[in-house]
Amino acid sequence: MRRHLTMIAILLAASPLAAQTLDNESFDRFGIYEATAPRPQAIEPRATTLPLELRKGDRIALIGNTLFERSQLFGQFEALLHRQFPDHELVVRHLAWSADQIDLQPRPDNFADTFQHLKHERVDVIFAAFGFNESFAGPAGLVDFRQKLSTYVEQLRSQAFNGRSAPRVILVSPIANENVAGVAAADRNNARIKLYSEVMREVASTHHIGFADVYTATEQAMLSPGTDLTINGIHLTQQGDRLFSETLFQQIFQQQPPEINDSLRQAITDKNREYFRRFRPLNTFYYTGGRNKAYGYLDFLPAMRNFDMMVENRDRRIWNLAQGKTVAATVDDSNIPPLPLADQSRGANEWLPAEKERQAFQVDPRFEVNLFAGEEQFPDIANPIQMRWDARGRLWVSCSTTYPHVYPGKQPNDKLVILEDTDLDGRADKSTVFAEDLHIPLSFEFGDGGVYVSEQPSLTFLKDIDGDDRADVHEIVLTGFGTEDSHHSLHDLTWTPDGDLIFRESIFHHSQVETPYGPIRQQNSGWFRYQPRTHRLISFGTYPSTNPWGVTFDDWGQHMASHPVYAAAFHSLDPPYPQQNPAPKGLQAYSGVCGHQFVDWSSFPDELQGHFIKVRYKPTNRVEIHQWKEKEFGYEEQYVGDLIFSTNLSFIPVDLQFGPRGALYVCDWYNPVKGHAQYSLRDERRDRHSGRIWRITAKDKPLREAPQIADATIPELLKLLTRPEYRIRDWAKRELRERGLAQVKPTLDAWVQSLDANEPRFRHHQLEAIWTYRWIGLAELDGHVGAVAHIHAGHGSSPAANIDRSVALQTLRSLLDCDDPHARAAATQQLRYWHPYLDDLPVLLKQSANDDSATVRMEAAIAATYIATRDAFEAMVDVLKHPREGHLAYAITCALGSHTMRPYWEGNPNYDITRLLKLAARAQTIKEPPPTASESQFDRQADLARIDIACVPERMMFTQKQFVVRPNQPVKVVFTNPDATDHNFVIVR
Repeated sequence: MRRHLTMIAILLAASPLAAQTLDNESFDRFGIYEATAPRPQAIEPRATTLPLELRKGDRIALIGNTLFERSQLFGQFEALLHRQFPDHELVVRHLAWSADQIDLQPRPDNFADTFQHLKHERVDVIFAAFGFNESFAGPAGLVDFRQKLSTYVEQLRSQAFNGRSAPRVILVSPIANENVAGVAAADRNNARIKLYSEVMREVASTHHIGFADVYTATEQAMLSPGTDLTINGIHLTQQGDRLFSETLFQQIFQQQPPEINDSLRQAITDKNREYFRRFRPLNTFYYTGGRNKAYGYLDFLPAMRNFDMMVENRDRRIWNLAQGKTVAATVDDSNIPPLPLADQSRGANEWLPAEKERQAFQVDPRFEVNLFAGEEQFPDIANPIQMRWDARGRLWVSCSTTYPHVYPGKQPNDKLVILEDTDLDGRADKSTVFAEDLHIPLSFEFGDGGVYVSEQPSLTFLKDIDGDDRADVHEIVLTGFGTEDSHHSLHDLTWTPDGDLIFRESIFHHSQVETPYGPIRQQNSGWFRYQPRTHRLISFGTYPSTNPWGVTFDDWGQHMASHPVYAAAFHSLDPPYPQQNPAPKGLQAYSGVCGHQFVDWSSFPDELQGHFIKVRYKPTNRVEIHQWKEKEFGYEEQYVGDLIFSTNLSFIPVDLQFGPRGALYVCDWYNPVKGHAQYSLRDERRDRHSGRIWRITAKDKPLREAPQIADATIPELLKLLTRPEYRIRDWAKRELRERGLAQVKPTLDAWVQSLDANEPRFRHHQLEAIWTYRWIGLAELDGHVGAVAHIHAGHGSSPAANIDRSVALQTLRSLLDCDDPHARAAATQQLRYWHPYLDDLPVLLKQSANDDSATVRMEAAIAATYIATRDAFEAMVDVLKHPREGHLAYAITCALGSHTMRPYWEGNPNYDITRLLKLAARAQTIKEPPPTASESQFDRQADLARIDIACVPERMMFTQKQFVVRPNQPVKVVFTNPDATDHNFVIVR
């Protein structure tokens, strides 16, 4: 008799997608994938001689690093080409990528490589700009550079990218670097750049290709005092790019360049923008990568077709302008077909007007909730993402109707909006649009007289020059951040308590950013720390994560986030790229949450003081209350209850901030479509009009009077540092930064020396002083901790280089020796930045490494990665002599694996670090919780079937799709969730 088996399938409840039924034939050719895109055929190379001869219809590609990537913003070199050869109808494509090196060009998953794109563009002429990022290997790297460049050049000149003939190839040297405020980039880098430029010249000669020396002319021009040709010592302004473009033209064609026609130049930059959106679209993980099968076809390929057509339309406009023909005021894109309808794979949630949405809130009875601002009165706040309060007590909101990305025929029109409650009735009555040409501003933060904004793939800076509350300056500060998923990109911009700007990105991303200190690279999630004053960027805390949002700091400066919750344990510098730290196991880490705020306002109930509030947008929609619990080896959160729970799933809280009077404000991305991966990116049901800001107040607690920040004196601002509210102290320090080092330091020295040692928060006031010293620039990130730890060519041109630090150092030593472990931990953290000024640093660091407090020992281990010396490593090894579990054990693992500590022990038989790391990794595995008595009895059944299932992080999948058991057989399902995000599954017959 045949035995019948019962089959049980495991399905992710919200993951099935309707099959896309449209015929694929018509759009497949517009996808350019590494796995399938054609590669060029090999061909006999030919020599490239100068002056370069261009031919009618030549297709030109610019490849390499940020030098060419940034040039597309200005269009000046390309304008010179079209002016010189108006009848050639040249086609120019920018394929350069920030921080690219000859043999290191990270790309999104399944993104076609440079050779495949050169083939796709049928290129005849190639300009290749390399050498700058490679130069940070120093003189010791020259032999390797010469070999790699020679190999690359031979490959490049031996491919028929156009299908007929070998390309004409021109190597372009790096430009010189420039000494600017904050970083003496010329002093740091030019000697090395010159060596690498000379190797490029020699390789070009050996392999019979062209070479353009743009170093010599730019070095000479940068010697002129008072003329900054770069924004940061390495990246050109428009004026600097003009010099570069004219120099490159002279080198290539050996004649003087023509005048640049600005109408032609603007047409070129317009074409470059549209091509960039085709070449490097947002959400490439859905276009080329792991989610390509779900949405990549209908969401991307028709758009790629249209971008191609729009770029061709702009090519024709450029040719007509170059030839002196009359053109219309705008580009004619009437030939662009409409995009096919997007898939609707599941139902949307219910949309409600704000009044009815409020009725769906279940509110903690201790609180009241009212609408502060909504789309009906303020339509500019549609799709709000993040909020910040300025020094004048106004609420700024970043909003994006462009999200999830720009489609053909559209332009980004996202906004930064200022909301004001002028009559203090708890409702906004005035709005001002500060900027309205932004590109998905996921995050922003005030600083340096303006606003830093996340605009993937860049961090930008906006500034109002004339005082009309409208941005007059909009410039790129850093670029090269990943764009694989537009809601995983650069976010959580926030100032640390000591004045660095930190931010992060999430899984799938590959980032590489050029800096005056070397390229910074990171992949698959991690944090960045940026010092605008010195143009220094570092990366830290990388590990395989998800898409976490939300960041804040507790009273003592311990970093708190979501994935991980206790983020302070994750501050070690990254391991050597492309390695990541191991995934933390058994430590709290969550996705699906956003803003975080500690309760330290007297306007909230006494029993909640020291708790924190965070908002959750999936799988439920609520504002949660948590306890912050200190454990022996770190901190944990404990859920207490909900401040707001909504039965309307269109309520999507994405940020929250305490206002200057102590009310709590919640940013509501109100939308019937919740999710990025869960719906088509072009789903027409994505709401582009709604947006709400909710205001929460306690019923029996009065609001405070708002502090004076913008107009306060320096002594008044310093007095605010004694306030219990973290946000008020933060606003005061931000304002002190604006006042500057010279104005603030003398008063700060006197203030910290006048503090009363008997005051209960004396140690905290001292700590605020140390943090403020860093805010105003007295201790910066040292030159060792960037991408190239082995280069120690000075510390830049910091305005604080020769200033007396005795009061600050005395205060820091006092904190290191005090009896409060929280203060000692915070002071030990400061050794990361103050160590160049401490002669007895090894003694101080060893003292902290052997402290009774595990948090102090953790901070010592992390600080060692920033100090980057053998003495620091030896001190960190001392931490291993003490008990280590949980967050401390993980912090030690990451510190030992950092790119600054690893060289001291790797391959060294005097240390058995590899064994210790393996033991630490085993200690962090997820353990099954101990069974109850009834569970133990169930487990002892002889015919028990054990089914182990885990979720695949960020993939909406489980490791098993089905399992088979007999009818009536007892089954134990063990579910492991390395994703640390809530998941549901359905068992069906």
